Amino acid sequence: MRATINDIARKAGVSKTTVSFAFNNPSKISKETFDRVMRIADELGYVPDPVARTLATRQTGAIGLLLPQSIQEIFVNPHISEILRGIGEVCDREGLSLGILTPLKGVLSQTIRNAAVDGLITLGIGPGMSVLELFRQRGLPFVTIDGAPAEKIVNVGIDDELSAERLMDEVLARGHRDIAIFTLKNVTLSDNGDHFSLTNDRRFAGFTRACERHGLAPERLRVYHTEVTLESGRAAARAILAEPKRPTAVICLADIQAFGVYEECRLAGVSIPEGLSVVGFDDVPLAQLVNPPLTTLGQSGFLKGELAAQSLVELIAGKTVESKALDAELIVRGSLRSV
Repeated sequence: MRATINDIARKAGVSKTTVSFAFNNPSKISKETFDRVMRIADELGYVPDPVARTLATRQTGAIGLLLPQSIQEIFVNPHISEILRGIGEVCDREGLSLGILTPLKGVLSQTIRNAAVDGLITLGIGPGMSVLELFRQRGLPFVTIDGAPAEKIVNVGIDDELSAERLMDEVLARGHRDIAIFTLKNVTLSDNGDHFSLTNDRRFAGFTRACERHGLAPERLRVYHTEVTLESGRAAARAILAEPKRPTAVICLADIQAFGVYEECRLAGVSIPEGLSVVGFDDVPLAQLVNPPLTTLGQSGFLKGELAAQSLVELIAGKTVESKALDAELIVRGSLRSV
């Protein structure tokens, strides 16, 4: 027969409530009582039932990271891995489990409806998106990363528009006017197939402001619709290297794409930055180790994840939480030259 909390309570000479406190909220009982309950639980071979605990406390002890793409797609981006490390830091500190949630049968809204978590961290969700109504219907606390801060939405991220403007300013100040842009992939967010990329939109707004200030029509930018993968960066790089008149600079909206450009340039015998300047976005750890080191817009994925997870813990506890705007730093290295 499997041991129960009744068995522990009888042998320890305490109430069932005391046994429950020992497993779920030890601060409510003395250390002596806690030690006695735990010793007897070990003697009886008692293992708590997580389903019963969830039903009793109405909490799962878990938070979820809601990803708009499949795991194998999104974790090839090292910036996302840094975000996950930051979230994990808080989960370890708070004793929480972390669930990685991806679209069920290709539909993100189904994932939200079925998520057995106490709160969610999401990527790139902002006002007006249909999934927000699902969060409200479930009464599920959530925090966005790289979303759009608004009333009742807590967001953690940088000012993408201003950061992109500074990045383009630097490229244009070096004399570049024939510039290629590698975008981020749009993702499906709802049953009706809505697509979005807040990050793309905001960064292009920044690029446009910089171009107009420097007298360059934004329409002259060569835009390549790419995914956030090494292979997608390589494919787009092969396309521009095969053109009769290649651009003088490539701006990638993720460093991982830039590493793909490096590889194709190496294979084609094109020197960086003499034959092609390459600029990234994120400043992942590898960015300063490639040759030449990558010019990029630095943002801390770890800090994003850590602050988002801590904000979610506070929301779950019923506290008031504000959005957090993080600093971003333009880091000029050897991959960008003047023309």
